[in-house]
Amino acid sequence: MSECHVPRDRYCDSSSRVPPKGHSKVFRETYTTKNLVLPTTDIILSLGSSKTSTTMDILKASGAEVPWVEKYRPIVLDDITGNSETIERLKVIARDGNCPHIIISGAPGIGKTTSILCLAHALLGDAYKEGVLELNASDERGIDVVRNKIKTFANTKVTLPVGRHKIIILDEADSMTAGAQQALRRTMEIYSNTTRFALACNNSSKIIEPIQSRCAILRYGKLKDQEVLKRLVEIAAAEKVKYAEDGLAALIFTSEGDMRQAINNLQSTVSGFGFVSADSVFKVCDQPHPVVIQKLLSSCEKANLSDALDQLEHLWEQGYSALDIVSTLLKVVKGMDRMSEFMKLEFIKEIGFTHMRILEGVSTLVQVEPFSPAPFSLVPELGGLLSRLCKLKIDPKAFVI
Repeated sequence: MSECHVPRDRYCDSSSRVPPKGHSKVFRETYTTKNLVLPTTDIILSLGSSKTSTTMDILKASGAEVPWVEKYRPIVLDDITGNSETIERLKVIARDGNCPHIIISGAPGIGKTTSILCLAHALLGDAYKEGVLELNASDERGIDVVRNKIKTFANTKVTLPVGRHKIIILDEADSMTAGAQQALRRTMEIYSNTTRFALACNNSSKIIEPIQSRCAILRYGKLKDQEVLKRLVEIAAAEKVKYAEDGLAALIFTSEGDMRQAINNLQSTVSGFGFVSADSVFKVCDQPHPVVIQKLLSSCEKANLSDALDQLEHLWEQGYSALDIVSTLLKVVKGMDRMSEFMKLEFIKEIGFTHMRILEGVSTLVQVEPFSPAPFSLVPELGGLLSRLCKLKIDPKAFVI
């Protein structure tokens, strides 16, 4: 899940999807921050200490609570978490002032758009509002946007510091249509003396070659657990949030290197429960509890198919989709240190094949026997997966007749 989804009844009914007793203790023993260094809480936050963004101004004016992901969005390059080598390159560009067209690609929630905004602030200073046009290409991705908004802004005269250029920011540029990208290519050529383009995308291969050849391409990697933890502790200290160590570990587990999701999940957990613990985080994120998944995998390790199917039925009755279950299976099996490396790879291979089939639309709830109570008749792929996992632990001689 890319976004934290919190239905209203999750707050009203605290018993909803409550994991069995003892889960919090098991999770603490298995997924703790013991391998991560907790930062000191007396951190001086520079986040949000300078000028606020337009988004924050609108939210404050409307009286709405400012999302923490906006409230603590870095506005200087030094405050950005992770990808230090690439950030250093952006600092050189900001210092020299000669900004090329750039493409920043990488997974969601790792700071691509924030890096571009920080670079624009560093280059333009007080002229930021007049000299920057920010567009989300996933919403406005047609050729008309290039012909109208972008060309109009590129033609506009703006007083900027010496040697600086206007900046057009295109977020999620890989979702632009092919026609719009072709029109953008020509626009980049015509207005290159006055305007620079900064594109953020998840997959740079979806940007046409002519645009790629005109840009410096920077690739961002996923954030490390330690980096996500550091920022979460900073925000928790600034907001005076009470948390348990297993709560932070659960936030890191569910976010998978996505800082935006981790911060959103933190705020949602605090809003709903007031205290950040592992159980409350998994209720908010609406994901299968890793301890239940671990028990399921343990049953497969013991070749106990009946017990494994009971665990699967328990998850299915709670309303989790096949994709939720398989995705969590994959994350949990990667962290099972007691399993041999060979067996871990075999488990990952089988889970990976099942994940692929489910993504292709095989055996979904709508397609196969929607009124059958058994999870493996609803989703044969899941029952088949558990059978194959159990088979890996059974002596091959047992199958010889």
